[in-house]
This record gives sequence, structure tokens and C-alpha cells, in this order.
Amino acid sequence: MVCVFGKKGNQDISTGRSPWLIVGLGNPGDKYAHNRHNVGYMVIDELLSELSPVPGTLSQHKKTQSLICQTTLGDVPVIFARSRAYMNLSGGSIGALAAFFKVPAEHIIVIHDELDLDPGTVRVKVGGGENGHNGLKSTSQALGTRDYIRVRVGIGRPPGRMDVAAFVLKDFTKAEREWLPVAIGDASDAVELMTTHGVQVAQNEIHGRQH
Repeated sequence: MVCVFGKKGNQDISTGRSPWLIVGLGNPGDKYAHNRHNVGYMVIDELLSELSPVPGTLSQHKKTQSLICQTTLGDVPVIFARSRAYMNLSGGSIGALAAFFKVPAEHIIVIHDELDLDPGTVRVKVGGGENGHNGLKSTSQALGTRDYIRVRVGIGRPPGRMDVAAFVLKDFTKAEREWLPVAIGDASDAVELMTTHGVQVAQNEIHGRQH
């Protein structure tokens, strides 16, 4: 059953406005659930848990090979989503969702881990390069543009000569799990602020936070 609950309860999301598509990047399966690379999934879980009067759940959307929850934030129609494909191929599902729900690039938010930010730092960015992130590369290719919004959750660089792929595919450490809930909360707040008040407001608020 598709999720239909929003922040103000059960609402009609057929508003005629273009919805926001909010996608958390990660790899499917229990094996990867607590990996650094899956922080996008974690933020989606946080956003779903905050829906009222009951938490939201993801349901299969077979036409796009995705898991989705259609709902509202305030009175703004949104679609929370995860690709059912692995990270490197996640763009296919995102492109299909954007086409199916007729979502323009400026209403697509992709949440992902970011090596080039200090651990726990959250930043909102519109467009630009992918910094070697294969999930973003796949998304840009599928959408045919880089002009979508990213919520970047910093995980820092691997220590010493540790391979980047090995680093992102390992679970957050005990020490990292101390700041992780705060970062997930900031990323969740960024999404809510963008959809209800715009990108600039989200950037001003989130980028100004000190932890």
C-alpha cells in the first residue's frame, strides 16, 4: 500500500503541483544496511519515521524498479524513494521515477555520502560535478542533466592508504555513530526546508549550524 500520510495527517496529494522526488542513495540488502555508503537510505528512514499520524513505509513501484512513499510535507506533495538497484546503477530508477511522475530536475533531491566533507557535515548543493561518486554519475547520466539538488552528508576520507571503495562499504564505527544521528537529522531538516521554503532557506539554516 502506498504511503499517503503527511505532516498534517492524511491529505490529498493531487494538488496539481509538480511533486518533489527525494531519493536516498545506497545499496539494497541487509549486508549493506549500516555502511557509510548507505547514509542516504538512513536519511529517508528518518524522514519516513517523522511522518504523522503514523510513520511512512516504502512500497514497491514496479514500473520504476523502486521503493516509494507518496505523501506530503506540510501541504507539499513529495515522493520518497530508494532504487532497488545497486548504487552504481541507481540512476536508472531515478530517471524512470522522474519521467513517470513528471518531476523536473529542480524538484529532485538526491541524498548521498560525501568523502570531501568533514564527518557529520551536511551541505546542500545544486548541480555541479559528481566528485567520483558512482551513484551521482549514474543519476546524472539517467536524467541527462546535473542540475538536480544534492544533500551531501560528510563521511570524511579513509585513513592512511585505505581503499575508498572498502571505506564506504564498511559500517560506521562506534565513534562515528556518535555524530551520525545529528547528521541524519540535519539532512532530514534540509529536505523539509527545501520542499517547504526553498533551497536558499535550507542552505542558510543548515550551513549555519555548528555542532
